[in-house]
Amino acid sequence: MSGSGPATADERRAQWAAASPHNYDPRPKLALEAGTSVLDADGFWSAVTELATSRNATAPVIVIDAYPGVDHDALRAEAARRLPQFHIIDVEHTAALPSEAIDTMLAPSLTSDRVFGRMSQFTVDEFYDPDKLATLRQTSAARTGPLLLIGWGADLAAPSADVLVLADIARWEIQLRQRAGQANWRCDNGGVDQLRKYKRSFFVEWRAADRHKRTLFDRVDFVLDASRTANNATALHGADFRTALDATTRRPFRVVPYFDPGVWGGEWMQATFDLPPREGNYAWSFDCVPEENSLLFVDDHGRCIELPAMDLVLHAPRQLLGERTYARFGAEFPIRFDLLDTMAGEHLSLQVHPLSDYMQQVFGMPYTQDESYYMLDVDDDAIVYLGLRDGIDPAAMLDALSEAQSGGAPFPAAEFVGAFPARKHDHFAIPAGTVHSAAANSMVLEISATPYIFTFKLWDWGRLGLDGVPRPIHLEHGAANIQWDRDATWTERNLVGQVEVLRDEPGHREERTGLHELEFIEVRRHWFDRPITLDTRGTVNVLNLVEGASATLKSASGAFEPFQVHYAESFIVPAAVGAYELHPDRASAGCGVVVASVRGTEAAPAR
Repeated sequence: MSGSGPATADERRAQWAAASPHNYDPRPKLALEAGTSVLDADGFWSAVTELATSRNATAPVIVIDAYPGVDHDALRAEAARRLPQFHIIDVEHTAALPSEAIDTMLAPSLTSDRVFGRMSQFTVDEFYDPDKLATLRQTSAARTGPLLLIGWGADLAAPSADVLVLADIARWEIQLRQRAGQANWRCDNGGVDQLRKYKRSFFVEWRAADRHKRTLFDRVDFVLDASRTANNATALHGADFRTALDATTRRPFRVVPYFDPGVWGGEWMQATFDLPPREGNYAWSFDCVPEENSLLFVDDHGRCIELPAMDLVLHAPRQLLGERTYARFGAEFPIRFDLLDTMAGEHLSLQVHPLSDYMQQVFGMPYTQDESYYMLDVDDDAIVYLGLRDGIDPAAMLDALSEAQSGGAPFPAAEFVGAFPARKHDHFAIPAGTVHSAAANSMVLEISATPYIFTFKLWDWGRLGLDGVPRPIHLEHGAANIQWDRDATWTERNLVGQVEVLRDEPGHREERTGLHELEFIEVRRHWFDRPITLDTRGTVNVLNLVEGASATLKSASGAFEPFQVHYAESFIVPAAVGAYELHPDRASAGCGVVVASVRGTEAAPAR
C-alpha cells in the first residue's frame, strides 16, 4: 500500500472497489431452449390436473415426491387448496418409521461427534414401514376417485401413478432453512446446533435422497422448484427438465454462487463484486460446488426456475464429466472452486485434511480433501502457513495445541508451522496431511477436491464461532493425519511456486501450476491477449478468470452461444464440449485463466 502509513479498512475497501469492473454476476442464468416455458404456480397446478385426468378421467393418481428439506406441510396445504377434489395421503405421516426407530437406525452413521459422521448407504425405503407401504400401494391400486400422495419417497407408495412430480431443492437452500429453525426429516431437532443438523443431512439424508431422485428423472412429469414458497413455486414439464439438463452438458455454464459470513471474513468480495451490504462479512463464496449450488434456468419470457446443480451431475454424468472421470468417481463432481476472503479480516483456522486411507476407514468416503490456495489478491503482509518448521518436535507441538485448546497459553504457530510470503497469483499446493492456513489480508481461490467438510481444525486463534460457541477442534483426528516430514525444506521444494512453462508464444503463455503429484487435480494457467483455443479432451474443465475484466468463450462450430465470464467468476466447461475458444474482451486485453481437470482422464488422441 502506498502512503505515509498503513491504509485503513475503509481506504482498502475504496481501493478494491475502484479497481473492480463491478461486473461479477451473482445470479447467472441459463437460457432454456426457445419455446420452452417455465410454469408459474397457476400453470403448474392446472397442467398437473389436466395431465392426470387425461390419463385417468375417473380415478387419477398424482404423486408429489418431495426432497427432504422441502417445506412439506406448506406444500401439502397448497395441494389441498389447489386440488380439493383429490383425497390426499401424507405418505410420511402414514408410513414412515417412528422417529425413535429412525434415530436408532442412524446412530452408527451419525456418531456422537458434533461435525463428522460416517457416509451412509441407506435407501429411502429403509425409512418406511414395509407393511404400511404395501397397504398404501393397495389403496392406490384400488382407488375409486382422485388420489394424491405426497412426501419424500411417495413414489414407493404408488409406482404406477398417472402423474409423477418431483419437488426439488438445492442443499444450500436447505441449510438456510435449517439455520432458521427447520428440523431434519422426521426429526424434532429444530433448535439443535446447526452443525449437527448439517451432519445428519450430509451423511444420511442427502445421500439417500439423491439415490432415490435419480430413479425418478426419466419418469418424472413435472419438476417443481421448492426453493420458492408453495403458493409461488415455478415448474418445468419433465421432458423440458431433461432437455435443459442435456443442453447444459453441451455449453459452458456457471452455477449460482452463494456467500456466507465467517469469523475470519474480510471485505474484498463485497467491494470487488459490489455485493449488497449485510450484517457481518462475506467470508466464503462457494462459486463452483455443484453438490450444494443451484442452476437458474430462464425462459423466453424471463420466468425462472432454480434447481439443484446436482441434478445435472446425477442425470448426465458421462456427458458432464467425461468417460474417464465418470469411471473414476461415478456420478460425483470431483473438483470444487470456492473463495476465501481474509482481506481486512483474520486468519483462517490452522488445519489439516485427512489422508485417503483415513478418509476411507473412518468416514467411509472414497477420496479425500486435497486442495490448493491460488492467491487472487493480497496485501503486502499476506502469508500462507504451510507445512512445519525444520526440526520441530511433534510431541511438543501436540502438547502446545492441547494446552491452547484447554484454555492455556495460545498456540505459538510461528514456532512450529512454516510461513511463506504470498503474492498475487502465487499458487500453494496442499496435499492431505499438510498443516496449513491462510493468514489475514489474503483473497484465496481454493481449488480442491470436493469432500469439503473434512477439515480438522488444530487451532482457531482462541475465537468463538458466529453462534458464540467455540468452533470445533479435532486434535485427535488431526494428530493422526499430520505428515511430520513435510518440513520447511520439503514444503518449499514441493508445494510453493511450482510453475512450469509449457508454451510461450506471442499473445499466449501456458503454465502448469500448483498441485502436487499426490493430488489428482491438474491445473493449467493461461495468460492471453489474443484468442486462444482450449480443448476439454474428453474431461470436465473448471475455470476461473483470475485476471482481466471479462472474456468470452466461443465455439468454432457454433455448438453453443457465446458465453461471457467476468473477473473472479468460476465456470464449468463440460467434457462433451470439446474444443472451445477464449477471447479477451476489448476492455480487458491481457487476461489470465486457471483451468482445473482430473489428471490422467483426458481422452486418448484419435488414431
